[in-house]
Amino acid sequence: MQINNELYQFLRERTEELTEEWYETLDKSDPTGLYASNNADLINRLKKQNMEFHEHFIEVFKLEEQEFTKGFNMWIQKIASDQQHLETPLQYIIREFMRTRQLYLKYIKLFINSFPEKVMNGQEDLWLTNVINIFDSVILKFTEETYKFSDYQLKAQQEMINELSSPVITISKEKGLLPLVGEIDTNRAKMIIDSTLTQCVDSGVEHLCIDLSGVVMIDTMVAKQLFQLISSLKLIGVKTTLSGIRPEIASTSVKLGLPLGDLDIRSSLAQALSY
Repeated sequence: MQINNELYQFLRERTEELTEEWYETLDKSDPTGLYASNNADLINRLKKQNMEFHEHFIEVFKLEEQEFTKGFNMWIQKIASDQQHLETPLQYIIREFMRTRQLYLKYIKLFINSFPEKVMNGQEDLWLTNVINIFDSVILKFTEETYKFSDYQLKAQQEMINELSSPVITISKEKGLLPLVGEIDTNRAKMIIDSTLTQCVDSGVEHLCIDLSGVVMIDTMVAKQLFQLISSLKLIGVKTTLSGIRPEIASTSVKLGLPLGDLDIRSSLAQALSY
């Protein structure tokens, strides 16, 4: 429709004005996150991102829905994975989407008041409803993408923590120590197996002491995986000594019928190292 193109041009000429008005009315009192920054480069970057939003959003009055959604979703994904936005509380970002929506409702009414003779009956309601619905979709999509990326980061960080929390410490040229500390769940147990085998091969360890004195409790699945680690180490030629087994862990192993009698076990780490 011709009237849609005219509204598109009207808004396009005012994208910078929209950004400046949005930033001037921004609540900068909260010290948390992106919006309270006094850094000039960060402020310019924030304004640029806001301008990009307007450039994408006004395309709704020009493009077909599929083409519009594809381009807009790329912007949403980029902002949702932006570290500054990830460090900003989500409720503040949603608040800014809602404030921007009010700006659009205001500017559409400004266009209508400027050219009342061009706007047919019902056109205003159609535009306003469309803007509200699209903003609802944008907020939902942004929330989904933020959760997805935050979850990815959290898992990556957890994997790194697990890897760093199960280091094989080289004691001598051929001997190593694996001190396990804290709670061991199934995921961490798998990480320990993969990491330990790799580190033993890379370091040339032939005899590994696995100390469990820092492990309070392990479940039956983890106990099985621990013995799987010992069996895997044996297959690559690494002897193992267990130390610091707590009574609870010993009880779990016995109930499972795991072959404790076949293992080299020492009551403490000091005894194991002395041996």
